[in-house]
Amino acid sequence: MASLPVTGPAEDEKTGLLRPIARDEWRKFANCVLIWLVLANVVFASMWFFGAPPRRPEIIAAGALGLIVRNAPVWVRIVAFIGAMVYSVLGFVAGLFNLAITSLLHSLRFVLEINPSQSLEYIVGGCFLVGVCGIAIWRMRKPQGFSEIRLVLLAIVITLALAKFDGLMGHGMRGHYMRAADFETPFVSASHLSGFDATVAPKRHRMLIMVESLGAPVGNKDMERLLFARFHSPAVTNRYELSTGETTYYNSTTAGEIRELCGRWGDYYDVMEGVDRGCLPAKLAEADYETRAYHSFTGAFFDRAKWYPNIGFQKSSFAEELFERGARECGGVFPGVCDRDVPALLAKDIKAAQKPQFIYWLTVNSHLPVPPGMNLDVDRCERISSSLAENYPMICRQFALWDQMDSAIIEEITAGDFPETDILIVGDHMPPYFDRHHRSQFAPDRVPWLLLKWKGESPKTPDTTEIVKTGDRDDGAAG
Repeated sequence: MASLPVTGPAEDEKTGLLRPIARDEWRKFANCVLIWLVLANVVFASMWFFGAPPRRPEIIAAGALGLIVRNAPVWVRIVAFIGAMVYSVLGFVAGLFNLAITSLLHSLRFVLEINPSQSLEYIVGGCFLVGVCGIAIWRMRKPQGFSEIRLVLLAIVITLALAKFDGLMGHGMRGHYMRAADFETPFVSASHLSGFDATVAPKRHRMLIMVESLGAPVGNKDMERLLFARFHSPAVTNRYELSTGETTYYNSTTAGEIRELCGRWGDYYDVMEGVDRGCLPAKLAEADYETRAYHSFTGAFFDRAKWYPNIGFQKSSFAEELFERGARECGGVFPGVCDRDVPALLAKDIKAAQKPQFIYWLTVNSHLPVPPGMNLDVDRCERISSSLAENYPMICRQFALWDQMDSAIIEEITAGDFPETDILIVGDHMPPYFDRHHRSQFAPDRVPWLLLKWKGESPKTPDTTEIVKTGDRDDGAAG
């Protein structure tokens, strides 16, 4: 009997996973990956080597959306891509500034109050983003509606791999971004740790100063030396007992205000509609203090003019009023009054008071980015530290601003006629730098505080120009 030949299927008869994929399918797949994985993420991926928030949800969302709309009309794909980019930008900014994305959405209506054109970083980033969106929209005209299931699976694998890689690139900086408190997080604040929030006698004046972006230095000896150093002059220590420490922070400036003023984790929209009598200003008002809030920026920003009264402030003064009282204008992305001019106004009010005062002041000039010029007087920050000026120029400009502020505060609180006052100075959050080089100089979860507790008579000749010496070089002091 003759045997039958055994042969395999011809190449063009292969089925299943071995079946060749048509070139047209590969072209559509490549275009889809280019738009929804490459172009949708290239702006943010450019920050990988400098330090950027993890973006796993945004990467996965863009990849999934691309698969869903790949067969839809062009206009649907364009709208979907723009939506994905908006979500990515919101997520990036929220992570960068330690905000929950819900908090960021509350902030969008205040965008007209800021001036991003004063920042080269914002201008370059915005142009890059617009250019990428233009390229993506142009590529939308080409088909991307592949139907091969193996390519669908490959697209999913690539999306998940990109999200994983993004997480690995940001691993060393992750603690800087995931800063949202949950209900079980133990509460801590500078007001409580320092004892500043005690409402018992003596009823001397109290002043709480929250400094924009004042973070806790970590591993940088020059910054650690400069922080609060000016307050160690005899002019201050002869009159005040100094104590320092650090406290945990979560999220952004308004969360920092609730932390120190209301003794809990939360944010300002918690007190937009209702009164919180548990906040320190309200408690002190009940204890017959006069409570005043000051802010170097406009009162419309984050609705502070509306919610400050709800936590117990009887009077609020914002940039508009401070300008009228003689404070000068300092520019930047958040243009407002010059912080260095405000201590004189606070001292004038506290000296004229007829009853115990609780004074709260929120600064603004050191909000990032800090540009040169703009009447900020930071162009020669090497006078603060030649090392910072060379290696961390924007940190140096921040310390120059804090040095001005510290000098102005000391000039007022060491004056012979300045009344008995306990003063707490604390940061709101770490400075949210774009790049890893600058951002890693600060603790990701803590801010510093300094308590000046009144102890007695002032020195005859206040010394507000003391410098901190390092070797044979004179550097300023800031904090």
